Amino acid sequence: MESFTTAKTALVAHLRKHAVRTDGPFTLRSGEVSQWYIDARQTTFSGDGARLCGAAVLEELPGGVEAVGGMTMGADPIAVATALVASDEGLGLVSFSIRKEAKGHGTGGRLVGPVTAGARVVALEDTTTTGSALVEAIEVMREAGFEVVKAVALVDRSGGAAGERVEALGVPYVAVVTPQDLGVET
Repeated sequence: MESFTTAKTALVAHLRKHAVRTDGPFTLRSGEVSQWYIDARQTTFSGDGARLCGAAVLEELPGGVEAVGGMTMGADPIAVATALVASDEGLGLVSFSIRKEAKGHGTGGRLVGPVTAGARVVALEDTTTTGSALVEAIEVMREAGFEVVKAVALVDRSGGAAGERVEALGVPYVAVVTPQDLGVET
C-alpha cells in the first residue's frame, strides 16, 4: 500500500467528508454514468480544503517549477492554493488559468496570470475521468511557449486512462487521490 503524507491523508479525509457522493446515478462530463460522484469543489473552494489541496499538490511538484495552472474552473482554486502554500514556505510559485475560449477584449487570449513563455509549468486538474482537460491544457501551454514538466490531477477516476493520454504527450503524470483512496468503487 502506498504511504500517505500528512497532507494527503488530511486531504482524503476532507474529500470523503465533504465531496464524495454515493447517492447516484450521476452523469459525468465524459457522458459515463456512475453510482458515485466527487464534487471536488466542495473541498477546493473551502479555506481548509484549499490549503490541504495546495499542500498535497506542492509535494508532487518537481524542482524548478515556476507556475501551476490548468483549465478554468477546475484547476483555478488548486493552482491558487498551491501558489499560496508555496509562498508560505518561501517558494516563488505563481498560478495561472486557461480560459475555455480566447477573450476578444482587454489583453485577449486564453491565458490569465503572471506567467510568460519559457516558464517551467505543471498542468493541474481537479477531477479527471478521461484526461481530456489536461490534454487541452498541455496543448495551450505548449502553444504559449511553456515547458510543461508534469501534470497533476487532484482526483483521478479514469482507471489509468488519463495518465496514459498525458504521458503519450511526453509529460509525466501523477494523481494525488484515487477512488480506492476515497473508499469508492469504480
